[in-house]
Amino acid sequence: MENGLGSAAGRGFGKVSSKVAPQNSRGKFLRACLGKAALVAVALAVSAPLANAAEPLTFINLQLNPWSVVAQEKGIFKEEFDKIGVKEVNLIASGAAELSGAESAGLNRGSIAIAQRMLYPATAHRANGLDAVVVWVSEASNKYRTPLLARADNNEVNSIADMEGKVYGSNRIGCSYTSVFESFEAAGLPLDTRLKAGKIRYEGVENNGARNAALLSGAVDGLATHIGNNSGAALYLSGKVKIVGRTVERGVYENGAGRVSFFAMRDFAEQYPEAVKAFLISYRRATAWIQDNVDEAAAIISKGTRVPLDIAKFQIVDPSGYEFIKGDTSADNVRKAIGEFQDWYIAHGDDVFTDRKLSQQDIATFVDGKFFKGGEYSIY
Repeated sequence: MENGLGSAAGRGFGKVSSKVAPQNSRGKFLRACLGKAALVAVALAVSAPLANAAEPLTFINLQLNPWSVVAQEKGIFKEEFDKIGVKEVNLIASGAAELSGAESAGLNRGSIAIAQRMLYPATAHRANGLDAVVVWVSEASNKYRTPLLARADNNEVNSIADMEGKVYGSNRIGCSYTSVFESFEAAGLPLDTRLKAGKIRYEGVENNGARNAALLSGAVDGLATHIGNNSGAALYLSGKVKIVGRTVERGVYENGAGRVSFFAMRDFAEQYPEAVKAFLISYRRATAWIQDNVDEAAAIISKGTRVPLDIAKFQIVDPSGYEFIKGDTSADNVRKAIGEFQDWYIAHGDDVFTDRKLSQQDIATFVDGKFFKGGEYSIY
């Protein structure tokens, strides 16, 4: 066990047992010639690589989402993971509750090996103690990804300015908070935080379904969400909501906090970099195939994620979708973006990073350079 979290070989992937060979007779000669202290140093030097050697993977667990069901169905995962000896790829659904942040718990418990979130929540998980590293980050986000929604029949809320004194609902560690936090600040209507009351009331709702229901029932007046994912697309396409605000263009959310990221536990990335690379190649191949084969891909996604066909297709073709952005090839660019949005949110009262700010060294090691351009396991 390491840090109470278990070894890397227990997280989201399979293993086979290994044994360390017994000490040979050379130890007697070393003891006689070098003395006890020297023997200990030599023994440690010889045995450490054996003790720390990664155990071979036999399977890997990954998140079930639109692109991954396509990668599974079209044999992309099989082709890429077969090359490194991983014979079984399991797709794990987040569960009916869809609790925001569940992917970080999945990494920690070992139910999945690599997780997808936007860069702000990934960084917040790290600040909250998750020993994870970023292995891929997209280029900048856009104004379509996380719009502010109100009920279509709510005549009192038609713009961000109309949210003054109203109730806004979201999960705390996610884009539904960070995107509008900046938008509300820009409009001179700061959102409530744990540290200071603002001009817009904040209601924490961590469950996607409950959040949608809160908006439709009138329990909250506004909600920002990714309309390019299953629950967001279903809500938006229902016709019961309207867009009343957008993300600040070219702001800290678009340029940094709202970028898509993949992250893994640090020990997994250290011991199994080939598996991370196979995953990233699969992602690139699958998303390219989806864009070239929209109708067939929509049918696969509809069946694999259990959503209506129109919702599956919307996630592919609408500009709010976030599966098809190019990756930022530079680890230093990503580190710079993290530092900039962390500083901005702290300066404007963000209570997560105010309490647990990542140092520059923390940020440097959080972004795993070996998977970016110039790194040993880069796909670029």
